[in-house]
Amino acid sequence: MPELPELNPVIHGKLRLALLSLLSGVDAAEFTWLREKTGSTDGNLGAQLMKLEEAGYVAVEKRFVLRKPQTLYRMTEAGRAAMAEYVTALRELLGSAAASSF
Repeated sequence: MPELPELNPVIHGKLRLALLSLLSGVDAAEFTWLREKTGSTDGNLGAQLMKLEEAGYVAVEKRFVLRKPQTLYRMTEAGRAAMAEYVTALRELLGSAAASSF
């Protein structure tokens, strides 16, 4: 039996995968936009974004706009590379499954 590819556990979480997918298509995204798109709670979203930040996959910028706090998230080069590797591994895994199961 061939060796199955490893899926990055940091990315593999449902919400973290959704966040990286959203961030891959934009230059930067506000916390509120990410919350709206994912339907997540503030606490869960913040915790998952922190895990991505700790892994070096997203960068955070905090600033004030018209005296209101704004938090922006950007996908880093390391995040883009990790996401590309994840997608490649997922394709390999699905290719193996498709060949043997469907």
